[in-house]
Amino acid sequence: MSYLKQIQREQYGVGHEEQVLHPPGNENTYCPPLPASSYLDDEILLAPYQYLLKNPGKGIRSMIFEAFNQWLAVPPDQLAVIANVVEMLHGGSLLIDDIEDNSSLRRGVPVAYKVFGVAQTINCANYVYFLALQQVQKLRSPSGEPGKAVEIFADELVNAHRGQGIEIFWRENMVCPTEEQYLEMVGNKTSALLRLGIGLMVEYRGNTDLPPLLAYTTLCTALGNLFQIRDDYINLVSAEFAATKGYCEDIEEGKFSFPVIHSIRSNPHDRQLLNILKQHTTDSHLKRYALQLLDESKSLQYTREYLRALDGEVVAQIRALGGNRALDQIMALLRREYMAEPAVDGEGKC
Repeated sequence: MSYLKQIQREQYGVGHEEQVLHPPGNENTYCPPLPASSYLDDEILLAPYQYLLKNPGKGIRSMIFEAFNQWLAVPPDQLAVIANVVEMLHGGSLLIDDIEDNSSLRRGVPVAYKVFGVAQTINCANYVYFLALQQVQKLRSPSGEPGKAVEIFADELVNAHRGQGIEIFWRENMVCPTEEQYLEMVGNKTSALLRLGIGLMVEYRGNTDLPPLLAYTTLCTALGNLFQIRDDYINLVSAEFAATKGYCEDIEEGKFSFPVIHSIRSNPHDRQLLNILKQHTTDSHLKRYALQLLDESKSLQYTREYLRALDGEVVAQIRALGGNRALDQIMALLRREYMAEPAVDGEGKC
Protein backbone atom coordinates (compact mmCIF):
# COMPACT_ATOMS: atom_id res chain seq x y z
CA MET A 1 0.00 0.00 0.00
CA SER A 2 1.37 3.44 -0.90
CA TYR A 3 2.03 5.92 1.88
CA LEU A 4 -0.68 8.24 0.57
CA LYS A 5 -3.21 5.42 0.49
CA GLN A 6 -2.28 4.62 4.10
CA ILE A 7 -2.98 8.26 4.99
CA GLN A 8 -6.31 8.08 3.18
CA ARG A 9 -7.35 4.96 5.05
CA GLU A 10 -6.39 6.51 8.38
CA GLN A 11 -8.24 9.72 7.54
CA TYR A 12 -11.38 8.40 5.89
CA GLY A 13 -11.60 4.80 7.00
CA VAL A 14 -12.67 1.94 4.79
CA GLY A 15 -16.17 0.51 5.02
CA HIS A 16 -17.53 3.53 6.90
CA GLU A 17 -20.40 5.51 5.40
CA GLU A 18 -19.30 8.78 6.91
CA GLN A 19 -16.99 10.35 9.43
CA VAL A 20 -17.94 13.46 11.40
CA LEU A 21 -14.98 15.80 11.90
CA HIS A 22 -14.71 18.52 14.55
CA PRO A 23 -12.08 21.21 15.01
CA PRO A 24 -9.70 20.16 17.82
CA GLY A 25 -11.06 21.28 21.17
CA ASN A 26 -14.49 22.05 19.69
CA GLU A 27 -16.20 18.68 19.77
CA ASN A 28 -19.59 20.33 20.20
CA THR A 29 -19.23 22.18 16.91
CA TYR A 30 -20.89 20.35 14.05
CA CYS A 31 -18.98 19.79 10.85
CA PRO A 32 -20.60 18.24 7.77
CA PRO A 33 -19.93 14.52 7.53
CA LEU A 34 -17.27 13.37 5.14
CA PRO A 35 -19.07 11.40 2.40
CA ALA A 36 -18.09 7.82 1.73
CA SER A 37 -17.04 8.78 -1.78
CA SER A 38 -14.15 10.96 -0.52
CA TYR A 39 -11.69 8.07 -0.50
CA LEU A 40 -12.45 7.45 -4.17
CA ASP A 41 -12.32 11.18 -4.85
CA ASP A 42 -8.72 11.16 -3.64
CA GLU A 43 -7.84 8.76 -6.42
CA ILE A 44 -8.92 11.53 -8.80
CA LEU A 45 -7.41 14.42 -6.85
CA LEU A 46 -4.04 12.70 -6.52
CA ALA A 47 -3.87 11.32 -10.06
CA PRO A 48 -1.08 13.69 -11.24
CA TYR A 49 1.01 12.83 -8.18
CA GLN A 50 0.45 9.09 -8.59
CA TYR A 51 1.42 9.47 -12.26
CA LEU A 52 4.70 11.06 -11.16
CA LEU A 53 5.35 8.20 -8.72
CA LYS A 54 5.09 5.63 -11.51
CA ASN A 55 8.48 6.86 -12.70
CA PRO A 56 10.36 7.36 -9.43
CA GLY A 57 13.66 9.14 -9.00
CA LYS A 58 16.73 7.66 -7.37
CA GLY A 59 15.49 8.31 -3.83
CA ILE A 60 18.67 10.17 -2.86
CA ARG A 61 16.90 12.22 -0.17
CA SER A 62 15.59 9.15 1.62
CA MET A 63 19.08 7.64 1.44
CA ILE A 64 20.49 10.81 3.01
CA PHE A 65 17.99 10.70 5.87
CA GLU A 66 18.86 7.05 6.52
CA ALA A 67 22.53 8.03 6.54
CA PHE A 68 22.01 10.96 8.94
CA ASN A 69 20.11 8.61 11.21
CA GLN A 70 23.37 6.82 11.95
CA TRP A 71 24.11 9.95 13.96
CA LEU A 72 20.66 10.97 15.16
CA ALA A 73 18.97 7.64 16.03
CA VAL A 74 15.43 8.83 15.29
CA PRO A 75 12.88 6.10 16.11
CA PRO A 76 11.96 4.14 12.95
CA ASP A 77 8.29 5.15 12.97
CA GLN A 78 9.15 8.84 13.25
CA LEU A 79 11.87 8.56 10.61
CA ALA A 80 9.41 6.93 8.18
CA VAL A 81 6.99 9.85 8.61
CA ILE A 82 9.76 12.44 8.13
CA ALA A 83 11.19 10.76 5.04
CA ASN A 84 7.75 10.41 3.47
CA VAL A 85 6.82 14.01 4.26
CA VAL A 86 9.91 15.23 2.41
CA GLU A 87 9.25 12.92 -0.54
CA MET A 88 5.66 14.19 -0.75
CA LEU A 89 6.85 17.80 -0.69
CA HIS A 90 9.50 17.04 -3.28
CA GLY A 91 6.96 15.33 -5.54
CA GLY A 92 4.49 18.20 -5.18
CA SER A 93 7.21 20.71 -5.98
CA LEU A 94 8.15 18.81 -9.15
CA LEU A 95 4.55 19.03 -10.37
CA ILE A 96 4.64 22.80 -9.90
CA ASP A 97 8.20 23.22 -11.24
CA ASP A 98 7.32 21.55 -14.52
CA ILE A 99 4.50 24.04 -15.04
CA GLU A 100 6.62 27.05 -14.07
CA ASP A 101 9.47 25.88 -16.32
CA ASN A 102 7.21 24.87 -19.22
CA SER A 103 8.90 21.45 -19.21
CA SER A 104 7.90 18.65 -21.58
CA LEU A 105 9.56 15.58 -20.06
CA ARG A 106 10.17 14.34 -16.53
CA ARG A 107 12.08 11.08 -16.08
CA GLY A 108 11.59 10.19 -19.72
CA VAL A 109 7.79 10.58 -19.89
CA PRO A 110 5.48 13.56 -20.52
CA VAL A 111 5.18 15.84 -17.50
CA ALA A 112 2.02 15.53 -15.42
CA TYR A 113 0.41 18.81 -16.46
CA LYS A 114 0.62 17.79 -20.13
CA VAL A 115 -1.49 14.73 -19.26
CA PHE A 116 -3.87 16.08 -16.59
CA GLY A 117 -3.93 19.80 -17.36
CA VAL A 118 -2.48 22.77 -15.51
CA ALA A 119 -5.39 23.39 -13.12
CA GLN A 120 -5.71 19.82 -11.83
CA THR A 121 -1.94 19.47 -11.47
CA ILE A 122 -1.61 22.68 -9.44
CA ASN A 123 -4.47 21.64 -7.17
CA CYS A 124 -2.97 18.18 -6.72
CA ALA A 125 0.44 19.59 -5.78
CA ASN A 126 -1.07 21.94 -3.20
CA TYR A 127 -3.20 19.10 -1.82
CA VAL A 128 -0.08 16.95 -1.38
CA TYR A 129 1.61 19.80 0.52
CA PHE A 130 -1.24 19.89 3.02
CA LEU A 131 -1.42 16.11 3.33
CA ALA A 132 2.26 16.30 4.26
CA LEU A 133 1.49 18.98 6.85
CA GLN A 134 -1.14 16.71 8.41
CA GLN A 135 1.53 14.06 8.88
CA VAL A 136 3.97 16.56 10.43
CA GLN A 137 1.32 17.47 13.00
CA LYS A 138 1.36 13.85 14.21
CA LEU A 139 5.07 13.85 15.11
CA ARG A 140 5.86 13.62 18.82
CA SER A 141 9.10 13.92 20.77
CA PRO A 142 10.21 11.10 23.12
CA SER A 143 8.43 12.99 25.92
CA GLY A 144 5.20 13.04 23.90
CA GLU A 145 5.38 16.75 23.09
CA PRO A 146 4.59 18.00 19.56
CA GLY A 147 7.82 20.01 19.42
CA LYS A 148 8.64 22.50 16.67
CA ALA A 149 7.62 20.36 13.70
CA VAL A 150 5.12 22.79 12.17
CA GLU A 151 7.50 25.74 12.67
CA ILE A 152 10.32 23.88 10.90
CA PHE A 153 7.93 22.83 8.12
CA ALA A 154 6.67 26.37 7.56
CA ASP A 155 10.09 28.05 7.73
CA GLU A 156 11.67 25.80 5.13
CA LEU A 157 8.70 25.90 2.75
CA VAL A 158 8.91 29.70 2.91
CA ASN A 159 12.63 29.42 2.06
CA ALA A 160 11.92 27.07 -0.84
CA HIS A 161 9.34 29.40 -2.36
CA ARG A 162 11.61 32.42 -1.91
CA GLY A 163 14.37 30.66 -3.81
CA GLN A 164 12.05 29.44 -6.55
CA GLY A 165 10.48 32.86 -6.89
CA ILE A 166 13.72 34.79 -7.31
CA GLU A 167 14.97 32.27 -9.88
CA ILE A 168 11.76 32.72 -11.87
CA PHE A 169 12.20 36.51 -11.65
CA TRP A 170 15.72 36.28 -13.10
CA ARG A 171 14.53 34.12 -15.97
CA GLU A 172 11.41 36.11 -16.83
CA ASN A 173 13.23 39.46 -16.72
CA MET A 174 16.54 38.30 -18.22
CA VAL A 175 18.50 39.37 -15.13
CA CYS A 176 21.77 37.47 -14.82
CA PRO A 177 22.61 37.10 -11.10
CA THR A 178 26.07 37.05 -9.60
CA GLU A 179 27.51 33.75 -8.43
CA GLU A 180 26.92 34.82 -4.82
CA GLN A 181 23.26 35.63 -5.53
CA TYR A 182 22.85 32.29 -7.26
CA LEU A 183 24.29 30.38 -4.29
CA GLU A 184 21.96 32.24 -1.93
CA MET A 185 19.01 31.28 -4.13
CA VAL A 186 20.09 27.62 -4.18
CA GLY A 187 20.52 27.67 -0.41
CA ASN A 188 16.84 28.56 -0.22
CA LYS A 189 15.34 26.57 -3.09
CA THR A 190 17.28 23.32 -3.21
CA SER A 191 18.58 22.96 0.34
CA ALA A 192 15.25 23.73 2.03
CA LEU A 193 13.76 20.23 1.89
CA LEU A 194 17.00 18.67 3.13
CA ARG A 195 17.10 21.11 6.05
CA LEU A 196 13.41 20.47 6.70
CA GLY A 197 13.96 16.73 6.95
CA ILE A 198 17.13 16.96 9.03
CA GLY A 199 15.61 19.69 11.21
CA LEU A 200 12.71 17.36 12.02
CA MET A 201 15.12 14.50 12.67
CA VAL A 202 17.16 16.59 15.11
CA GLU A 203 13.94 17.70 16.85
CA TYR A 204 12.79 14.09 17.34
CA ARG A 205 16.16 12.34 17.66
CA GLY A 206 16.83 9.55 20.10
CA ASN A 207 20.51 10.46 20.55
CA THR A 208 20.70 13.69 22.58
CA ASP A 209 24.51 13.74 22.92
CA LEU A 210 25.05 15.51 19.61
CA PRO A 211 26.47 18.69 18.05
CA PRO A 212 24.03 21.63 17.68
CA LEU A 213 21.47 21.75 14.87
CA LEU A 214 23.52 24.35 12.96
CA ALA A 215 26.26 21.81 12.22
CA TYR A 216 23.77 19.53 10.47
CA THR A 217 21.89 22.27 8.62
CA THR A 218 25.19 23.74 7.38
CA LEU A 219 25.99 20.33 5.91
CA CYS A 220 22.50 20.20 4.36
CA THR A 221 23.05 23.56 2.68
CA ALA A 222 26.39 22.41 1.26
CA LEU A 223 24.77 19.20 0.00
CA GLY A 224 21.96 21.22 -1.59
CA ASN A 225 24.50 23.40 -3.39
CA LEU A 226 26.26 20.28 -4.63
CA PHE A 227 23.00 18.74 -5.87
CA GLN A 228 21.92 21.85 -7.77
CA ILE A 229 25.24 22.68 -9.41
CA ARG A 230 25.70 19.01 -10.32
CA ASP A 231 22.23 19.06 -11.93
CA ASP A 232 23.11 22.26 -13.80
CA TYR A 233 26.24 20.58 -15.12
CA ILE A 234 24.79 17.23 -16.19
CA ASN A 235 21.81 19.01 -17.80
CA LEU A 236 24.30 20.27 -20.37
CA VAL A 237 26.71 17.35 -20.79
CA SER A 238 24.89 14.12 -19.89
CA ALA A 239 23.43 11.97 -22.67
CA GLU A 240 21.36 10.10 -20.06
CA PHE A 241 19.88 13.37 -18.79
CA ALA A 242 19.09 14.44 -22.36
CA ALA A 243 17.15 11.21 -22.88
CA THR A 244 14.98 11.69 -19.78
CA LYS A 245 14.55 15.49 -19.68
CA GLY A 246 15.48 16.72 -23.14
CA TYR A 247 18.69 17.93 -24.75
CA CYS A 248 20.14 20.99 -22.94
CA GLU A 249 16.75 21.64 -21.34
CA ASP A 250 18.10 24.51 -19.24
CA ILE A 251 19.01 26.42 -22.41
CA GLU A 252 15.47 25.93 -23.72
CA GLU A 253 14.04 27.05 -20.38
CA GLY A 254 16.17 30.21 -20.48
CA LYS A 255 17.64 29.36 -17.09
CA PHE A 256 20.56 31.17 -15.50
CA SER A 257 22.30 28.01 -14.32
CA PHE A 258 25.74 27.96 -12.69
CA PRO A 259 27.75 27.44 -15.92
CA VAL A 260 25.63 29.98 -17.80
CA ILE A 261 26.16 32.64 -15.12
CA HIS A 262 29.92 32.08 -15.22
CA SER A 263 30.01 32.37 -19.00
CA ILE A 264 27.94 35.57 -19.14
CA ARG A 265 29.78 37.19 -16.23
CA SER A 266 33.21 36.30 -17.63
CA ASN A 267 32.49 38.20 -20.86
CA PRO A 268 29.70 40.72 -20.20
CA HIS A 269 30.12 42.45 -23.58
CA ASP A 270 29.26 39.28 -25.53
CA ARG A 271 25.46 38.96 -25.54
CA GLN A 272 25.22 35.84 -27.73
CA LEU A 273 24.35 33.47 -24.88
CA LEU A 274 21.84 35.93 -23.41
CA ASN A 275 20.17 36.25 -26.79
CA ILE A 276 19.88 32.47 -27.12
CA LEU A 277 18.40 32.12 -23.62
CA LYS A 278 15.84 34.81 -24.41
CA GLN A 279 14.48 32.74 -27.32
CA HIS A 280 13.63 29.62 -25.25
CA THR A 281 14.78 27.72 -28.30
CA THR A 282 14.02 24.11 -29.15
CA ASP A 283 16.50 24.23 -32.06
CA SER A 284 19.19 21.61 -31.38
CA HIS A 285 21.69 23.46 -33.60
CA LEU A 286 21.29 26.63 -31.57
CA LYS A 287 21.59 24.66 -28.32
CA ARG A 288 24.83 23.10 -29.59
CA TYR A 289 26.15 26.58 -30.34
CA ALA A 290 25.24 27.71 -26.80
CA LEU A 291 27.14 24.71 -25.47
CA GLN A 292 30.10 25.69 -27.64
CA LEU A 293 30.04 29.18 -26.09
CA LEU A 294 30.04 27.64 -22.62
CA ASP A 295 33.00 25.48 -23.56
CA GLU A 296 34.94 28.39 -25.06
CA SER A 297 34.46 30.48 -21.92
CA LYS A 298 35.73 27.49 -19.89
CA SER A 299 32.52 27.62 -17.89
CA LEU A 300 32.05 23.84 -17.97
CA GLN A 301 35.61 23.39 -16.72
CA TYR A 302 35.03 26.00 -14.01
CA THR A 303 31.85 24.19 -12.93
CA ARG A 304 33.70 20.86 -12.64
CA GLU A 305 36.41 22.49 -10.55
CA TYR A 306 33.84 24.18 -8.33
CA LEU A 307 32.03 20.87 -7.81
CA ARG A 308 35.27 19.17 -6.81
CA ALA A 309 35.99 21.92 -4.28
CA LEU A 310 32.44 21.71 -2.93
CA ASP A 311 32.79 17.93 -2.75
CA GLY A 312 35.85 18.39 -0.54
CA GLU A 313 33.96 20.83 1.68
CA VAL A 314 31.10 18.36 2.17
CA VAL A 315 33.51 15.52 2.97
CA ALA A 316 35.30 17.71 5.53
CA GLN A 317 32.00 18.57 7.23
CA ILE A 318 31.03 14.88 7.37
CA ARG A 319 34.35 14.06 9.04
CA ALA A 320 33.94 16.94 11.50
CA LEU A 321 30.65 15.37 12.61
CA GLY A 322 32.38 12.06 13.28
CA GLY A 323 32.31 10.43 9.85
CA ASN A 324 29.50 8.53 8.18
CA ARG A 325 30.06 5.53 5.93
CA ALA A 326 26.58 5.73 4.35
CA LEU A 327 27.05 9.40 3.43
CA ASP A 328 30.47 8.55 1.99
CA GLN A 329 28.77 6.01 -0.29
CA ILE A 330 26.18 8.58 -1.39
CA MET A 331 28.95 11.05 -2.19
CA ALA A 332 30.71 8.40 -4.27
CA LEU A 333 27.49 7.88 -6.23
CA LEU A 334 27.00 11.61 -6.82
CA ARG A 335 30.54 12.42 -7.90
CA ARG A 336 30.60 10.03 -10.85
CA GLU A 337 29.22 12.76 -13.14
CA TYR A 338 31.71 15.49 -12.33
CA MET A 339 34.99 13.89 -11.25
CA ALA A 340 35.78 12.55 -14.72
CA GLU A 341 36.80 14.97 -17.47
CA PRO A 342 34.05 14.67 -20.12
CA ALA A 343 34.80 14.91 -23.82
CA VAL A 344 31.99 17.10 -25.12
CA ASP A 345 31.63 16.61 -28.86
CA GLY A 346 29.78 18.68 -31.42
CA GLU A 347 26.49 17.10 -30.40
CA GLY A 348 26.92 18.19 -26.79
CA LYS A 349 27.16 14.61 -25.58
CA CYS A 350 29.78 12.94 -23.44
